[in-house]
Amino acid sequence: MILTLVLKLLRDLRLTLFVTASLLCLFQVFWTKIMERIIAQLAPFFYGMAGYSGIDIKQVEKVVFDGPGKLIRSIIGGETIDLNNAMDMFTIAYVHPLVQTIICIWAVGRAAGALAGEIDRGTMELLLSQPIGRGTLILAHLIVDIITIPLICLSMWFGSYVGYWLVNPLTLKEYDNLPKIQKVDIEFGIAGLKVKIKDPTLSTAATVQTKMPPGEGRLALHPELLGKGLLATGGLIFAITGITMAISATGRFRFRVLGYAVFLILIMFLVNVISQVWEPLMPLRPLTIFYYYQPQQMILGRGWSVNFSEWNQGEALFQLPCLLVLYGVGTLGYLISWRIFERRDIPAPI
Repeated sequence: MILTLVLKLLRDLRLTLFVTASLLCLFQVFWTKIMERIIAQLAPFFYGMAGYSGIDIKQVEKVVFDGPGKLIRSIIGGETIDLNNAMDMFTIAYVHPLVQTIICIWAVGRAAGALAGEIDRGTMELLLSQPIGRGTLILAHLIVDIITIPLICLSMWFGSYVGYWLVNPLTLKEYDNLPKIQKVDIEFGIAGLKVKIKDPTLSTAATVQTKMPPGEGRLALHPELLGKGLLATGGLIFAITGITMAISATGRFRFRVLGYAVFLILIMFLVNVISQVWEPLMPLRPLTIFYYYQPQQMILGRGWSVNFSEWNQGEALFQLPCLLVLYGVGTLGYLISWRIFERRDIPAPI
């Protein structure tokens, strides 16, 4: 009976699943082209202009990402992400706000309709009139997650591979003729006398030869490493689904559950982002689920844990595996939903 129920749930989700997977896949391809434009064309241009002006490229980044720019920097991965490294830029697609939004819409929408949605439509009594228990219904939704979450993650990985095939190998564009300021002659009159001053500080050359060094491994892309980050992506989907399932188990109306869940997830997302640029909110960051979503660090080999430095004045407090928290929260959410749903009364359809 549970197999029939799982197939029925998958059939109901097939269109939504296809749209979600397609959007995530297409965005990965789109982002890879954006990354190619930034790394292969824009970066050499700004490198050349900075070199002509005698400014270090890191100083240019500091100016660009100062003030409100810090918020953008935190959204794309923070200070640890090297914007001149192709692989670092490649991983931004996994933490991009649009990707996280699509993931949250899928997880919240599916879980809100799982229990409260059936009650709201008046079909829960019909469903439970079959020879299945309430716990079996929760288990069926868990199995659906076990099937659909890997499919969503694989669609992102496939999109990354398609983008890789389109842009690899990356080739730096050479700007041999960068625009340069021409010399300026100033001419003015004083008491009927014409005075002409030549600017000796500006060169008469109209071009400058500047090439950005490729650097060892800076342009290399390794899409096979993205699989490690997808473990975190799957964990985030599962965690948000579990949280929403717990809310859905207490509710009667789907849109009310959606409102509560969206509000909670949005608050956690904003706290996680803003706390990285506004210190008073910093201690609240580990209380959000997005704090443990670290696919970039996993992909780039920079650790699979968080250290709670926000609670210890910037010093590491203790290490906690990110995946343990993400999948643990999802599991706890399902257990809470099972416990509540087993004991609650199902209201009659209005």
